[in-house]
Amino acid sequence: QVQIAEFGGGWVQPGESLTLSCVVSGTPFDVWIGGWSRQVPGEKRSVVATIDSRGGTIYTRPTKGRVVITRDMAKKTIDLQITNLQPEDTAIYYCNYQNDWGQGIQVTVSS
Repeated sequence: QVQIAEFGGGWVQPGESLTLSCVVSGTPFDVWIGGWSRQVPGEKRSVVATIDSRGGTIYTRPTKGRVVITRDMAKKTIDLQITNLQPEDTAIYYCNYQNDWGQGIQVTVSS
């Protein structure tokens, strides 16, 4: 059974950076697609970035240019670094590995 644990959320001030980490267990982690999405209350969940086991990445607006998604095949992690955070980045961020999703982690950006 796949388990996903997310770390690194919290409160930051505008302009700061944050790295979210997702640890995947219960799977060989060999060939896959995963990523990070986010959801604001009352809105649909939207994809921030995806990455596959070969390292191929896709970034979506409006965070493109401010995020970097990486994976560590040995540690079975999928990380998302976000720079220059703004209040509109406030959301619950979710990691997914294939069709499995984490519980979500809150990121709040305010002064």
